Amino acid sequence: MSEQPFRQPRHAREGRSIADAVGAYLRSQGHSEVSLLGAVWRLWDDVVGADVAAHARPLALRDDVLVVAVDHPSWATQLAFFAAPLLGQLEERLGEHVAGRVEVTVRGRSDLG
Repeated sequence: MSEQPFRQPRHAREGRSIADAVGAYLRSQGHSEVSLLGAVWRLWDDVVGADVAAHARPLALRDDVLVVAVDHPSWATQLAFFAAPLLGQLEERLGEHVAGRVEVTVRGRSDLG
């Protein structure tokens, strides 16, 4: 039996990550908010910093609103105060509109993933 050489998936040959390939597919199918949320997740720690990222995570993107879950009300206040600069940094890095506003919800620490 002859062995077939390992063939990399097209996205690997093109230098794209699986996340980028899935995002491109989802966008092509009209699911832009899902792929955009994934992009926000990938950038989150770099944009907000390790201290904030330990207490806040993007939860959803719907109806032009980025929903962020935090583990304590004090983080909700802080994120609400910095919502506009946060959205600006995300949009600058992604090169596209992310959301018109941020909605913050308080969840337990274990819910942040």
